[in-house]
Amino acid sequence: MSSDGAPADRHVPVLVDRVLALLAPALDEPGAVVVDATVGLGGHSEAMLTRFGGLRLVGLDRDPAALELSAARLAPFGERVTLVHAVYDELPEVLGRLGLRNVQGALFDLGVSSMQLDDAGRGFAYSQDAALDMRMDPTMGVTAAEVLNTYAAADLARILRAYGEEKFARRIADAVVRERTREPFTTSARLVELIRAAIPAPARRTGGNPAKRTFQALRIEVNGELAALEGAMPAAIDALAVRGRVVVLTYQSLEDRIVKRALAAGALSTGPMDLPVELPDHAPVLRLLAKGDTPREAEIAVNSRAGSARVRAAEKLRAA
Repeated sequence: MSSDGAPADRHVPVLVDRVLALLAPALDEPGAVVVDATVGLGGHSEAMLTRFGGLRLVGLDRDPAALELSAARLAPFGERVTLVHAVYDELPEVLGRLGLRNVQGALFDLGVSSMQLDDAGRGFAYSQDAALDMRMDPTMGVTAAEVLNTYAAADLARILRAYGEEKFARRIADAVVRERTREPFTTSARLVELIRAAIPAPARRTGGNPAKRTFQALRIEVNGELAALEGAMPAAIDALAVRGRVVVLTYQSLEDRIVKRALAAGALSTGPMDLPVELPDHAPVLRLLAKGDTPREAEIAVNSRAGSARVRAAEKLRAA
């Protein structure tokens, strides 16, 4: 998709019908409030506000450019929308400042956004030569170039292995350290070339672009994505009112594992297994609604970025 045009013209929200169906019983409640914890270009938010006429939406995003574009897209909904520059693990503080004790819905659309991928200057896409930035919030934090040029080989290898599940992590890390002594890394094309050369030829012929895993690992490290998600999931569950619902779209196994674990833990009884009746204080907090559902082929044909998506969802049964 091009980065030109209005946000609505260049952003197709993933699994939007499924998201709306999962959230509907909670968002149909009078006075319902939903948190779009990754508002991005506002596609899911727009769909929710259109479908549920009395809904109030709180939209979070760490990317100021995304907030600017989503503000334009959601402007017709006026005071029903509150947009906040924040990372999703800051959800409790955001709700506290707004005087909101509970919400009826929470949506997370994880990973890198369409806008960030399409904007070559952001450095997220390995298919385009660009500055190695990768910060979702370009106003703060270290860049991918700084990680490549300053981390020790062992630390680089650990990141590539843990966040990219890269089998050749040490080979790539050693090559980066060796090459940066000649010239620091500044743009993506040189890194892609190095990765291709560091990986054995048979491995380069399968699994798509060999740089994909390294770019994912660098992006996660630069933005602290998994640590933020670890904090955000229990915070979102805690913020839900009884009968409220949380829906999460994931795009890779690491984030999906965190979400699956958090929701599964909430759906477990903590009481002794041999008791004939469930103790109220030990009953499950959540009821699982979706357990990793994937898009249909028709949606993937329209929106190729939906191909790796999984949706998980749960309803809150009681206050913890």
